[in-house]
Amino acid sequence: MYIVSSYTLAVVLCFITMICWGSWGNTQKLAAKTWRYELFYWDYVIGMVIFAALLGLTMGSTGDEGRPFLEDLSQASQNSILMVLLGGIIFNASNILLSASVSLAGMSVAFPLGVGIALVLGVIVNYLGMPSGNPLLLFLGVALVVIAIICNGVASGKVSNAEKDPSKNKKGLVIAIVAGVLMSLFYRFVVMGMDIENFQQPAAGMMTPYSAIFVFSIGVLLSNFVFNTLVMRFPFVGEKVSYKEYFKGSAGTHLTGMLGGAIWCLGTAFSYIASGKAGPAISYALGQGAPLIAALWGVFIWKEFKGATSQVNTLLRFMFLFFIVGLVLIIVAGN
Repeated sequence: MYIVSSYTLAVVLCFITMICWGSWGNTQKLAAKTWRYELFYWDYVIGMVIFAALLGLTMGSTGDEGRPFLEDLSQASQNSILMVLLGGIIFNASNILLSASVSLAGMSVAFPLGVGIALVLGVIVNYLGMPSGNPLLLFLGVALVVIAIICNGVASGKVSNAEKDPSKNKKGLVIAIVAGVLMSLFYRFVVMGMDIENFQQPAAGMMTPYSAIFVFSIGVLLSNFVFNTLVMRFPFVGEKVSYKEYFKGSAGTHLTGMLGGAIWCLGTAFSYIASGKAGPAISYALGQGAPLIAALWGVFIWKEFKGATSQVNTLLRFMFLFFIVGLVLIIVAGN
């Protein structure tokens, strides 16, 4: 299987993770013109599973080091499989709740709150589980990225003219907090099922990144029959959705959702692969800079801040400044 051989290459993969995690939402934006999120999410999950299998059969089955994908999958212990499946289930719950909070409180409020909590708690959890790098530089870098996310949230709020229902806003904030706490935990459970310290000769019963991302995606898929079915039947916003509507979607709409899942899966797989050299805390921290990548799409492609005031533009400049400095500190922390 393909294994990262240096810290520099691991950082490159982490940047790809950040780009993927911050970019898959564009597919939802494209599909949302005619497609409810609950229906899009099924295609997203299916795309994740298919791409995880393709990664295992290609990158996970080439090279002389480590165990090939199918062999690694077949020897995985029950405990390792359960840990990774649990990681997938927790991620799915957090992702659906985060989307619900956005629909209630708005992107500018819910997303920075949820992802900010996930970033801080996630780095703490992963660092305590497997310390790596300079903790002072790591947590200072994380703090700056969180400030950048807050700047983005405030800037987004200032260009939003939509009137908000106070009760919905409060409910959305509570859900965003729960989503952030859950999202901070999923990565650690996946890492517990992998032999992070030795991908070349992994311990018996433990998994490598390629089998882990596949089992993880299966956990997301299985839990989706419960979580997403409930959300379809009892939506946070709008009328309930039936499965009959899903099968009325066009091929292009379904493929758009699957592309979103494939993009997210690629980023997550690279994060797992990079964790062997960079450590779980740094891999997770760099990947969770994704909201700023999403902000770049919003600013330069979707023109969401077109005609913004000078105050908003100043916030955006500070956002990018804090983001870049924070990322540099996180990278240096691992050397």
